[in-house]
Amino acid sequence: MNTQAVIKEPVEEVVTSKAETNKLPHQNMKKLGLIGGTSWHSTVEYYAAINQSVNAYYGNNTNPPLTVYTINQAEIHRFQKENKWDSIAVLLTEGAFSLRKGGAESVMFCANTPHKVFDIVQSQLDFPIIHIGDATAKAILKKDVKNVGFLGTIYTMEGDFITKRIADNGINVLVPEEKEVLIELQRIIEEELTYGVVKPASKSYVLNVIKGLEDRGAEGVVLGCTEFPLMIFDEDLEIPTFDTTEIHSMAAVDFILGN
Repeated sequence: MNTQAVIKEPVEEVVTSKAETNKLPHQNMKKLGLIGGTSWHSTVEYYAAINQSVNAYYGNNTNPPLTVYTINQAEIHRFQKENKWDSIAVLLTEGAFSLRKGGAESVMFCANTPHKVFDIVQSQLDFPIIHIGDATAKAILKKDVKNVGFLGTIYTMEGDFITKRIADNGINVLVPEEKEVLIELQRIIEEELTYGVVKPASKSYVLNVIKGLEDRGAEGVVLGCTEFPLMIFDEDLEIPTFDTTEIHSMAAVDFILGN
């Protein structure tokens, strides 16, 4: 009896989990670039939300192809105070080109305020930037809300580069009217939330501002600064909240998965 072992040629085995059946092959996911650092706390929230959603889609630990470019927030704050928005546009454009060289097929600013120079940066690129205002408008329309309050940095509340983008979809957008309120909200963001600090007194102040917007007819509130979700949660309010960090992150997932 021949007892010599039979040696077979190795066969390359392709293993596909049940979770991936009928899903987009993970090799076909689109690569996305995140321009973060404004602040790094909210950038972490973006990164976590995108990864968690893609993991949930595949039902395993499949992670999306992401590249993160971090901008120096101290520089951004300095340029904002000096009204040097062109300089901010240069920093964002440099970040976008760097991500493109790394293979990104699209990029996004991981904050609301940088969208003030969206058009300037987009005009320099031959690939798309995923706009936070467009994604937010879609989320509001899905909830069939016609009037929303909007809270953000002083730049987003005084300007219309986010609110007009939302309003162009037939949504009425309300912002605080008092200058001192705008200044205090900016202080809370810049001196507390960007450091990951949430003070009970500041939270109460923001909730009171939201109540004032409700009294003016707001049926929902847009947390139009990506730091506000560190402080304000759905259970804090009786009206729906539109968390721009989460909404923008889900727009990123749609892009990655080709939806």
